[in-house]
Amino acid sequence: MDAPKLGLGTRIGYGAGAMANGIKTAAFSSYLMLYFNQVVGVPAAIVGTALAMTLLVDAVVDPFLGRWADVTRSRWGRRHPFMYAAALPTTIFFFLTWFPPDGLSHVQLGWWIFAFAAATRASISAFEINAAAMNPELTPIYTERTRLFSLRYWFGYAGAYGFTSFSLAFIFVESDAYPRGQLNPESYVGFASLGAALIFVAILVCAASTHNRIPYMRQAAGQAGDPRMPLSQHLREMLAAFRNRGFLAIFGFGVFKYTAIGLYSATTLYFGTYLFKLNTGQLALLTLDSFVAATLAAPLAPVMSNWLGKRASSMIFAVLGVSIGLTPLLLSYFDLFFVPGDALLVPVLFLIGAVYGSMVAISLINTSSMLADVVEDSEVETGTHSAGTFFSASSFMQQCSNALGIFAAGQVLAASSFPEKANPATLDPAVVDSLLIHYIPTSIGLWTIGALILLFYPITRARHERNVEILRAREAEAREQQQRDAPLGAPAR
Repeated sequence: MDAPKLGLGTRIGYGAGAMANGIKTAAFSSYLMLYFNQVVGVPAAIVGTALAMTLLVDAVVDPFLGRWADVTRSRWGRRHPFMYAAALPTTIFFFLTWFPPDGLSHVQLGWWIFAFAAATRASISAFEINAAAMNPELTPIYTERTRLFSLRYWFGYAGAYGFTSFSLAFIFVESDAYPRGQLNPESYVGFASLGAALIFVAILVCAASTHNRIPYMRQAAGQAGDPRMPLSQHLREMLAAFRNRGFLAIFGFGVFKYTAIGLYSATTLYFGTYLFKLNTGQLALLTLDSFVAATLAAPLAPVMSNWLGKRASSMIFAVLGVSIGLTPLLLSYFDLFFVPGDALLVPVLFLIGAVYGSMVAISLINTSSMLADVVEDSEVETGTHSAGTFFSASSFMQQCSNALGIFAAGQVLAASSFPEKANPATLDPAVVDSLLIHYIPTSIGLWTIGALILLFYPITRARHERNVEILRAREAEAREQQQRDAPLGAPAR
């Protein structure tokens, strides 16, 4: 069926779904390490290892979910059943992650973190994989895909940083007992409750807003629940898709990129708390720089895609943005940056964060749009539409790389001899300097290696448009063949 133009409500609802993963990622990446390490008192190496182990679950669950969705046929299509089903489990698992039973040892707490973080990741993957995989099914237009991903990233950033900013301003309230509200254990009840509720709403809004597109999105070939396809054939088709050169380039970039992002997210509160000695109000303000960054990046990403191409803009803005973002840390190591309490400290950090964040966001948006273009490129080569399979691999890449980033953060903190339950007022500055010297080269190295891998990405705009035309011709030929094969008098379908 010829699909009508995407309405504004559908676009906004589709984008709003990204808030769920944004909130989960912000909470797990930035606060889970701080909470269990500095509030509960679990060694950073145990927390980092527990979260890194979740990649073992992601490695199995994400590809399975993507493939399952690709071959599913239902009256709600192949995406929406998974999206609706993910809402309640994700909410419950996310909430429970923060509240282990009393009396557990450090190792037992590590197993608790692993179990519930893995369950949260698996359940939200059922939603996120299918929401992202809808992008190439909603539109075949090269630039339109970038605009849709711009919306998703804007809402993802709004969810992540709006949630954390609100939490810092109104939930992590400072007191005499806890001058740094983010170290107050009582605050995490409200934090987890609000995050869980917002995740639930965002998932349902996205699923319901895009429900009207179900008749216009392609169903899976074959019959629903077809038992005739053996596991070996599923694996062969998945491996054929994963051999695509464009996908391999994006996957390689993504592993390094999201590891660096996970490392940054897990350590940024350490720098804010122990290096710049910011209070919760200042930290709340600085989280808004990412919201500003997303607002700048959303309209700029399609422009840069048209001007430089998706690949070049992804590479350039990744490395340049991170180099700018690391400037305050590098200058602080040499005692050349504003000291804690200086009136210009927060405004300068905000400005640098907004510029750095917008550049990284442009890179992320265009890379996601590149992955959508891989769907047709692979289908031309293999004859199989594998959007769910590709975006499941992307979800796995993000989840496991974020876990690797948090694991790296645990190792960086351990190598820096960073103590548990440290007091910002009495912590030895040499410990903070050690953290800086371990963090800075690790971060820039991960981003640079990842960007260089993108040089192997082969899909240009011309190649994408050729792929779309080839697939349209194949579909027209298939319809004509179906009509020729239909019995005389039978209705054409």
